[in-house]
Amino acid sequence: MATKTFKHLVSSVVPVNIENIDTDQIIPARFLKATTREGFGNNLFRDWRFDEQGQPKSDFILNDPTYSGKILVAGKNFGCGSSREHAAWAISDAGFDVVVSSFFADIFKGNALNNGLLPVQVSDAFLAGIFDAVANDAAAELEVDLEKQIIKNLSTGEEESFEINPYKKACLINGYDDIDFILSHKEQIEAFELR
Repeated sequence: MATKTFKHLVSSVVPVNIENIDTDQIIPARFLKATTREGFGNNLFRDWRFDEQGQPKSDFILNDPTYSGKILVAGKNFGCGSSREHAAWAISDAGFDVVVSSFFADIFKGNALNNGLLPVQVSDAFLAGIFDAVANDAAAELEVDLEKQIIKNLSTGEEESFEINPYKKACLINGYDDIDFILSHKEQIEAFELR
């Protein structure tokens, strides 16, 4: 199944300045019954966003209309814990295209990339600069250029390069899943078989 393409994004951000956010906090286990990707965004950070009666908690950032955008910025060590792919589904389904942190758990990073969600790992200092910029202006924006592998804090002009697996980069830019990527090389595969 092809995913959406991603090349370049300029967006305001939703800052979740908490370290060690695990996948159970991203999407609690009790919501993992579905097997399709739709609907998980409603329960993103469920136990932080809603009280026991299901009412939104006014002090949680995702319930604050001041903050919006397609980029989720989180503290260090994002996506640790269990390997549930549903965490990436929930973030994407909630409308985010990019997650920025100074460290990602490897399994979460792989799940994100496999589901069209770009994890951008930055230095601790650059991450702190993003949080400072958003604290000063809720509309502060980031620019993410996947082709150049550059993230830029538009409030300060600071930018940093980020790493990404070349294969996963090609998949994101072209909107490919693993099967689409193989099919994109159909002519080369057929030529090889003829030899």
